[in-house]
Amino acid sequence: MMEDRLATLLKAAGRAHHAAYAATDGADPEWPIWYTDHIIDEARGVLDVPGLTKSQLIAALVDADLAYQEQHPDQPWWEFYADAFAVRLGRRS
Repeated sequence: MMEDRLATLLKAAGRAHHAAYAATDGADPEWPIWYTDHIIDEARGVLDVPGLTKSQLIAALVDADLAYQEQHPDQPWWEFYADAFAVRLGRRS
């Protein structure tokens, strides 16, 4: 399932981001840019959107984060974001 593959990609990126920013306990106000640079190539394949731009991915990350913070869902952030990406990009499987 595409959402599962994307959730796995996001979770791994989260671990890598936290390690990269260990000195600040993962704090990074520009995290959407870091995540985008880290996952863009794989995300294009997982989402089957070869023309996915960095700007689109950054916007999707920001929107998913805002929705997550607002809704406080009872699921890990990486699963919520994957679902939000699928809906946003019309790729719900």
